Amino acid sequence: QVQLVESGGGLVQPGGSLRLSCAASGFAMDYYSIGWFRQAPGKEREGVSCISSSDGNTYYADSVKGRFTISRDNAKNTVYLQMNSLKPEDTAVYYCAAVPGPFRLCVLLPREYDYWGQGTQVTVSS
Repeated sequence: QVQLVESGGGLVQPGGSLRLSCAASGFAMDYYSIGWFRQAPGKEREGVSCISSSDGNTYYADSVKGRFTISRDNAKNTVYLQMNSLKPEDTAVYYCAAVPGPFRLCVLLPREYDYWGQGTQVTVSS
């Protein structure tokens, strides 16, 4: 059974950092492209970052470029999202998602992903 579990969320002050983890079970993550998405109250789910299955190419939304870094550790079947210089507008529930296939590129469109985690809350506030 394919399962994704996010962890690492919490409350942090503006300018602080968090590292989110997305642990996979039931499948080998190295054959999947992984995306991070977030959803704030009253807003649509938006793409944050993704990493492709082939080549490990990455993509970032403009709002997080230069502050967030996505990486994967296939040996641990885990993808990470390092978030630095956090802002109040980064507050949201963060989800990871997976789609199988030998993709060289990834996209930040929720409809393109087949499997989703339950989400982890990130709150940036003083």
